[in-house]
Amino acid sequence: MSSPHRIALLFNANKVYDRQVIAGIGQYLKSTRVEWDLFMEEDFRCRTLGIRHWRGDGIIADFDDPTVAETLADVPIPVVAVGGSYADASHYPPKTPYVATDNTKLVRLAYDHLIEQGLQRFAFYGLPPTPGNRWAQEREDAFCRMIATDKLEGVVYRGSSTSAGGWGRAQEDMAEWVRSLPKPIGIIAVTDARARQLLQSCVVADIPVPEQIAVVGIDNDPIAQLLCRIALTSVTQGAEDMGHSAAQLLHKMLHGHIAPDTRIIVPPLGINVQASSLHEPMKSPHVMRAKHYIRQYACLGIKVEQVADYVGISRTLLEEHFKRELKQTVHQTILEYKLETARSMLADTDIPLADVAVRSGFTSLQYMYAVFRREFNCTPRQFAEKARSQERAMH
Repeated sequence: MSSPHRIALLFNANKVYDRQVIAGIGQYLKSTRVEWDLFMEEDFRCRTLGIRHWRGDGIIADFDDPTVAETLADVPIPVVAVGGSYADASHYPPKTPYVATDNTKLVRLAYDHLIEQGLQRFAFYGLPPTPGNRWAQEREDAFCRMIATDKLEGVVYRGSSTSAGGWGRAQEDMAEWVRSLPKPIGIIAVTDARARQLLQSCVVADIPVPEQIAVVGIDNDPIAQLLCRIALTSVTQGAEDMGHSAAQLLHKMLHGHIAPDTRIIVPPLGINVQASSLHEPMKSPHVMRAKHYIRQYACLGIKVEQVADYVGISRTLLEEHFKRELKQTVHQTILEYKLETARSMLADTDIPLADVAVRSGFTSLQYMYAVFRREFNCTPRQFAEKARSQERAMH
């Protein structure tokens, strides 16, 4: 048997997008039984150090990082670039095969979703322009083109780069920005990390999400979901497909197939719709504020009296507004959010049922069982099994 090819993967494994690309490379190797000896720097900040003197056979690298692109510009071994798409084709690296996430389609999916929610005002929360943020600028430009085509006014806010020292001031500035926006409005965040910051600022500014501000992120990052009080709607990139395509390209190059001008643009997989973007216009500002509070704190065991205190009216008056607008009580609305959280957690069989009960705001596992039997005529475990069998039947 011949020796396996030595391949370097130059990515930042701290990022969910990079990890998904790497996973796609791994899937290609498993599905084809290709044997590569893989090198990946443990500290991504050192990934280009000495790479020009590395005695390997090929490289797959993140070309969104200009340092990586410059370092690999004339290495004598096959290189496959991975990064964001460009509206201007001249921005792609010359004579280098390139696999890209489709920045325009990512934004289009988020934009169309917000339009479907009945919104007519839109904004984009991006990143300050730097050489390493070219992909973010492409997404911002795509948003601006869509707004111009539809003859609408779009607001762009870039904020500041995230740093511990400047975070307090940055959050104050963002809260001031969200207060100043015309409402209701839909905001597309350039990443889930930025979307999470935006949701935090809406809490600070006491602005209901999604009644006044509907938010969509990009990445569908499970870590961002865990850290958000309000479940985040997010566009899912085809990052694993990108990794698979990049590995396939390099495999061909290693066997004599020349592909210097190959360009593969990978579309997004879809959009994971959650509470942050499901805009529902409300007639009553009291109901709007109450739902905003319930959405954040339902799973912490809040009572109806606490909701009324937050809104600033009596419990009796708040109940009247709820019955008039939502045709249900405040308690029923709180329970809905608890059940919604429990149902989403039940999809993960690794989470113990007792943990599901606690994290969903039920006082005990027995009480959660009783509520499920009353509402769905089955136990939580039976509910999860039904959901999984329905999903299998659909596929």
